[in-house]
Amino acid sequence: MTLIAEDLLLLLLDDEDGTLVQQSFVDQALAGAVLAELALEEHVVLRERRGWGAKPHVVPADGAAPDDEVLAHALGVVAERPRDAGGLLRPLGKGLRQRLAERLVERGVLRREEGKVLGLFPRTTWPAVDSTHEAEVRRDVTATLVDGVPPGPRTAAVVGLLHAIGRAHKTVDHEGVPAHEVKKRAKAVAEGDLASEAVSAAVQAMYTAVFTATVIPAVVAGSG
Repeated sequence: MTLIAEDLLLLLLDDEDGTLVQQSFVDQALAGAVLAELALEEHVVLRERRGWGAKPHVVPADGAAPDDEVLAHALGVVAERPRDAGGLLRPLGKGLRQRLAERLVERGVLRREEGKVLGLFPRTTWPAVDSTHEAEVRRDVTATLVDGVPPGPRTAAVVGLLHAIGRAHKTVDHEGVPAHEVKKRAKAVAEGDLASEAVSAAVQAMYTAVFTATVIPAVVAGSG
């Protein structure tokens, strides 16, 4: 079974040219997906902290480490020192996109292509080879956002992260359903029960990252 982060990456890659359909916050979103999966598999829990406004730390749960090497590495990052979900996005996202893409190449889902931009700058792209699984993931997301089908925990996490980076309504064919309605449904999923507090924390960390990087600078610039 693919990871939630791999499902998300497939949705964020153009099948034809293998480039990302969005450049901003991709690595943070993939990190949030890994953190959400650790929470769903009960490898991490939240540890409450005292003090006003103190966000709970994400810490390893008791029990065996995950078999998947990406999740095992991520759990090792979590165990390095206490951090909240937002503080984990950058270290978890380091090199993650490349590792996930290479795994998908090994499975025959993507292929790796090397080229140059403007004939000068090296660029790696990841066109689709077999889009079967991606189509299944997209159908599940569409069923939730367009048809109103209650999502399972994994689909809910994908929808929540897509919503956090503003791509939910751009990921599905919503002909006949206005974009604002799709966004509303995605927001309801993201703010609803995502199976555990730790999963919700991972998605909320993405909201905070996006807000901090886009909304606050715009407000500051507007007031200058």
